[in-house]
Amino acid sequence: MKCDVYLSFDGNCEEAMTFYQDVFDGEIQVMMRYKDGPPEYNKPEIENKIMHVTMIFGNGCELKASDGFHVPLNKGNNFHVSIAADDEEQGHAIFSGLMEGGQVTMPFNDVFWGGKFGSVIDKFGVQWMVSTPHGKDAV
Repeated sequence: MKCDVYLSFDGNCEEAMTFYQDVFDGEIQVMMRYKDGPPEYNKPEIENKIMHVTMIFGNGCELKASDGFHVPLNKGNNFHVSIAADDEEQGHAIFSGLMEGGQVTMPFNDVFWGGKFGSVIDKFGVQWMVSTPHGKDAV
């Protein structure tokens, strides 16, 4: 079984995914615009917006997204994207990238259960949790 994260944006999906591509050193696998889809979705006002994008990064991680114009988008606080970094250096780099223009909700520091952990709401309103391994094998 595999679980992927799918994010919806209100017109700035391409900007967000380019940002995430830089933060996670990811690779865009698929980027389809509304103009590439069925005629009923090809409206001039959204033809160059993103119908679907898939980015891969890390060890088998996928982040998928689109500009969602089918229903009103309500940004909520009922989810976080959780990133388990391979080590402290990677975790710090990811956290630092995500906090650029965003809001730190818990600083990236040592935590009582071991390793490091932090949470941030990025400049697109997406909530992230970044953690590192704990125990004797952690850096």
